[in-house]
Amino acid sequence: MTGRIHAIQTLGTVDGPGLRTVIFLQGCPLSCFYCHNPKSWDFSKGTLMDVEEIIAKILKLKDYYGSEGGVTLSGGEPTAQAEFATELFKRFNEHGIHTALDTAGPILNAAVKELLNYTDLVILDIKSANPSEFHHITGGELSHTQAFLNECITRGKKLWIRQVIIEGLNDDLAHMDALAKFVHGIPRELIGRVELLGSVQNLIVLQNQFRIISNNKSSICSDM
Repeated sequence: MTGRIHAIQTLGTVDGPGLRTVIFLQGCPLSCFYCHNPKSWDFSKGTLMDVEEIIAKILKLKDYYGSEGGVTLSGGEPTAQAEFATELFKRFNEHGIHTALDTAGPILNAAVKELLNYTDLVILDIKSANPSEFHHITGGELSHTQAFLNECITRGKKLWIRQVIIEGLNDDLAHMDALAKFVHGIPRELIGRVELLGSVQNLIVLQNQFRIISNNKSSICSDM
């Protein structure tokens, strides 16, 4: 089976636990206006690669992963190539390699549900906890992300929750309140980490406010 690959990053340290290879799949149904990689949107672009070719690359790096690392599928939007992603994750599972899915959760169908069977960790990017703002930012619907999240909760999937903080867009306490309430709907034992990502000046204040509102004991970090 082949899939379209945008890029492969080796020995990453931010997209899941430990040292990881991050495979960025090509194509995304969303169009976030602050996307750092809009070249990954177009489904017709990218490099066609076979599952076996990727497995061979990953196995050469397996010793570097240690007990915590592994492979993360990102994008683009990896659930848009769910069948291909599933074949990769199945093979990684066979070799005892930890799998993480970095997604905005815009798609929930039979193929994505099958993919979750082989996913150890879901890194869920909550673009906004406000439905109208979510649509404004992404062109998509928050209800789709919520449906994906509900499926993860039903399955007891381990989760990292992310939100990118953009100056003048969601860098205020009202947005932290909305995000905290959203996160409150997730069983505490499933949340391994909450990440507020960005370079806005008041990010530390927002992190502290998030802790106060949500009483969240999970790790909170930034990329300042």
